[in-house]
Amino acid sequence: MNCACFRYGLFNRICNALMIFCVCVASSVRAEPKTIVAFGDSLTQGYGLPADLGFVPKMGYWLGAQGVSVRMVNAGVSGDTTAGGLARLDWTLAETADLVIVNLGSNDMLRGLDPRLTYDNLQKIMAKLHSKNIQTLLIGHLAPLNYGKDYKKNYDQVFQQIAIENDTEFYPYFFEALVAIGEVVPNMQLYFQADGLHPNAAGVEALVSDIGPYVLRALKK
Repeated sequence: MNCACFRYGLFNRICNALMIFCVCVASSVRAEPKTIVAFGDSLTQGYGLPADLGFVPKMGYWLGAQGVSVRMVNAGVSGDTTAGGLARLDWTLAETADLVIVNLGSNDMLRGLDPRLTYDNLQKIMAKLHSKNIQTLLIGHLAPLNYGKDYKKNYDQVFQQIAIENDTEFYPYFFEALVAIGEVVPNMQLYFQADGLHPNAAGVEALVSDIGPYVLRALKK
């Protein structure tokens, strides 16, 4: 056998093997999923819905359809307030995350808590996340007029203020996609469960489609 031909053939095989290895490594890196923690209350947890129809799994499906590989972590606790969220944030972040969707505050409003407490708790949550270099998406909420105009004004402004001060991606109103044109409240008959507080499967689908692009932008920051 010609030694030159043998060496050339061996060299070719080594090069081909290296190319295959590099392609495999590159593919593996590209396919590495982003970890998204959905941090909130029952609206995040998926109250009243089958496990695969809640906000978190549906957002995972939606992102996958956009070609984004993600690992969704459901850190929603039914009934949680911003104070409760702050208290459990450290152990929630035991694993590293690429993005945290902060969706807390609705129970503060339902309990009539002082908006200044909501602000303080959310500010501390955002500070902890940013200290760990974790990207964030803040979900806003709006109060009804049950507690008066001043309460509504102060509560509604909390989320806008937090978003501005923390330069975070911001979705102004969780139920925005469920509000019909010209209306000021979500369409209860089409999109809500019997309690009038939690979205049904159709409501979740609409919410995810509307909030999804904000999640994508937050991931790219």
